[in-house]
Amino acid sequence: MAKRIQLVLNQDISKLGRNGDLVEVAPGYARNYLLPKKMATFATPGLLKQVERRRELERQRQLELKQQAQEQQATLEKATGLKIAKQVGENEAIFGTVTTQDIVDAIKAAINLEIDKRGITIPDIGKLGTYEAEIKLHSEVTAKINIEVIAS
Repeated sequence: MAKRIQLVLNQDISKLGRNGDLVEVAPGYARNYLLPKKMATFATPGLLKQVERRRELERQRQLELKQQAQEQQATLEKATGLKIAKQVGENEAIFGTVTTQDIVDAIKAAINLEIDKRGITIPDIGKLGTYEAEIKLHSEVTAKINIEVIAS
């Protein structure tokens, strides 16, 4: 059986690796597909150093993002008085629903912090009261906040 060839990927390839990854592939796959389409290049010592430097920079960037997310988490969890006003019917039932955009607006008004609404998870809110919402700020950092739904 032929030996495998080490290549560095120039772009993401599903089931093989991401841009900059060092992979071992069969010689035919490299010669007939990856190299002619410029999806990969031969792994040279200089190229491996560049890849390692890129990985280190990416790791530092991710660490900074995590620190920023932890600071935002502390700010959010200290915040009190997040109120959302909704119209109320019988038995304190609200009309409509409390959306993630409502929560983003309440946070913006209370502590002037921009949050991505796609990272917010809220329970089903159908009545007045206090509810807990989770905000995913980073893959490893999640903040829990209390939201009070009041009558408008």
